[in-house]
This record gives sequence, structure tokens and C-alpha cells, in this order.
Amino acid sequence: MGAENRGYRILILGLATWGGVGFLPVMPGTWGALAALPLWYYLAQTGPWGYGLGVAALIILGLKVAGPAQEILGRTDHPAIVVDEVAGLLITLAGVPPTWEHAVLGLVIFRTLDILKPFPIRRFGEGGKGGLEVMADDVAAGVMGRLVLEVVMIFWGRG
Repeated sequence: MGAENRGYRILILGLATWGGVGFLPVMPGTWGALAALPLWYYLAQTGPWGYGLGVAALIILGLKVAGPAQEILGRTDHPAIVVDEVAGLLITLAGVPPTWEHAVLGLVIFRTLDILKPFPIRRFGEGGKGGLEVMADDVAAGVMGRLVLEVVMIFWGRG
């Protein structure tokens, strides 16, 4: 393996696994979502435009690295690829105050939807091996999670 190829593989896997967090044992998706919280806190300070641009950039990054990471890892939607969980959690937490209560609530809602994949989330991850299929179901879970979180916050008192 050439140095260029090795560097490319390290870069792709580093980004797709969120700095290697996806290689942690037992529940890599949850570790990936937890590792997204510092970025969420930072982006929450940048206002709606900064937050939106940050999430958009992360989704584009995920679309670019998830496909090649699957090839390197030799498996479709490999559990170590967690950039999709990072993006999904950031979507769930969009526009909410950066408090630990919102972080916990958003994390639980997002991960529950991501794991159970209720309709229509499951449909978004079917039928392909590229970055889009890896990212789409988590983006859908993030959008659905944001809707659920909004309803909970309305009943909770908006926080």
C-alpha cells in the first residue's frame, strides 16, 4: 500500500468514524452521537445561520466519506461509520437551548428513532451502498427526532 493510499484511508476513516469514536465497542452509534455534543454546543453559539451551515457542511462531508469508508471497511453501513449519527443528532438538537437537559432528551429521542427505524425512516436507508444511503436514514431520524423533541418541549414548557 502506497503512502498516498494509506493517507487517504486514514483521512476517510478518521472523518467517517468521527476521529475513531466509531471503533469504540458495544454501541458505536451512541458513542458517535455523544461525541457530537461538543460540536452541538459550539454550533449553538453561532446562531441559526452558523448552525445551519455547520450541519449542512457535516452532511456534505458524510455524503463524501461514508461510501469510501464502506469500501475500506468491507461492509455496507459499517457500524464504525458514525458521521451519520453526528449529523442526525445535530438535526434533532437544532434550535434548542444548549443545556444538558436538552442534550440528554435529544440524544435519547434521536437514538431511539435511529435504532428502531420506524416508518418512514427505514425506507431512507434501503437499496444502496453509497454515502447517501448511510446518511439518509439518520438525517430522517434527526428530522423526526426534532419534531418529537419540539412536542416534548411544548409540554415541558419550552425550556
